[in-house]
Amino acid sequence: MTETIQLGEIFIEVTRKAIKNVHLSVRPPDGHVTLAAPLATRLEVARAYAIAKLGWIRDQQKQLACQARETPRQFITRESHYLWGRRYLLDVEHREAKPCVTLDHKRMTLTVRPGSSDTKRAEVMHQWHKELLHEAVPPLIRKWEPKLGVQVHDYFLQRMKTKWGSCNHRAGHIRLNTELVKKPKHLLEYVIVHEMAHLLEPTHSDRFLAILDKHYPTWREARAELNELPLTAENWR
Repeated sequence: MTETIQLGEIFIEVTRKAIKNVHLSVRPPDGHVTLAAPLATRLEVARAYAIAKLGWIRDQQKQLACQARETPRQFITRESHYLWGRRYLLDVEHREAKPCVTLDHKRMTLTVRPGSSDTKRAEVMHQWHKELLHEAVPPLIRKWEPKLGVQVHDYFLQRMKTKWGSCNHRAGHIRLNTELVKKPKHLLEYVIVHEMAHLLEPTHSDRFLAILDKHYPTWREARAELNELPLTAENWR
């Protein structure tokens, strides 16, 4: 069951889970606030906790409001597109051939059939992004499985509204946001390590942070860099 706390202009979505500690999050892109609390937590206790964190909530929302946004992509020639943190100019070619995307050192070429809609061009680009991630992700998982002493039974790629990744620790699955293909590769690795660490500790507890500190000591810098990069221009509502 989900309940809502209102603190002035701020609405906080409260859920109760089988966890030990309260977890407060301010989620991109619009600063939506969630609070996960242990099952027995009374609403007034959750409210008191949120009030104590009100300054932090406002700071996080302010940072998100100031964060750069990509302008909406139209997938037209000379438009800027990013891959692994690098900017490319797009060329769109119309040919009676299988749609594809190719890359050289400065340009990204999107080949589509004549009359293709912007939706179709976006689909071709997204499919290419997934192919690139399917090349990049498995080696990173294999690298970190022995380091962390875990096994990822499967991984999934999808567009995600508020998260860079997620983990189903019971099934041994991790899920990754396809937008990561636009960010530097070391940030993809950080997100993979973060989600794999959840196979050892499902919550963001002190134990979880200790795991990251031990195995990926620069995780705070990586998280800050990822959060400072432009958010995707998309109407999430």
